[in-house]
Amino acid sequence: MSEKKDISTKESVTAADAENIEDEENYSASGFIFEWSNAFMIALIVVVLLLTFVFRQVTVKGTSMTDTLQSGDRLIINSFNYTPKYGDIVVVTHGQKYDDPIIKRVIATEGQALNINYDTGEVSVDGVILDEPYIKGKTIRLKHPVEIPDRIPEGYVFVMGDNREGSLDSRSTQIGLIPVENIIGKAELRIFPINSFGSVY
Repeated sequence: MSEKKDISTKESVTAADAENIEDEENYSASGFIFEWSNAFMIALIVVVLLLTFVFRQVTVKGTSMTDTLQSGDRLIINSFNYTPKYGDIVVVTHGQKYDDPIIKRVIATEGQALNINYDTGEVSVDGVILDEPYIKGKTIRLKHPVEIPDRIPEGYVFVMGDNREGSLDSRSTQIGLIPVENIIGKAELRIFPINSFGSVY
């Protein structure tokens, strides 16, 4: 009789253990799903915030930045705590008399002395001729040329396209000097086309 009770007790314990194990497995599965969903939502929120306030995507339109950039290229722009410096490719909200966003390269920043020799096509900043391997064509005088000040005023930059013979930029009164506050951000990465994926410089 005692042996039967022991067997019955063992069977009960075994059944209870099985139920506990099944409950633990169900809890582990649901807990994993909850934790994964929670992590996914947090990651999604972070991505949205980054794309809203730090990184933006823009599409290049036109040929003013060839051969560096092509029309249709898609770029990631970094706008977080950005300070313009020479050589940066930036996206600007608009020019003086031009309402559409433009993509250009920073050539001179506030306090710098800029000179363009339209005879030779040489550009110098603070008396030093720039080495510009990125440009296409010669730096020419545009229609309605801007009068370049002795030094770039505080809070402004001078920008030009790399396609110097086919770019409307700070050389023209239509664009003029660019207020730093009108710069959306710096182009950091080309994400399309895929075969051109990589840093922008």
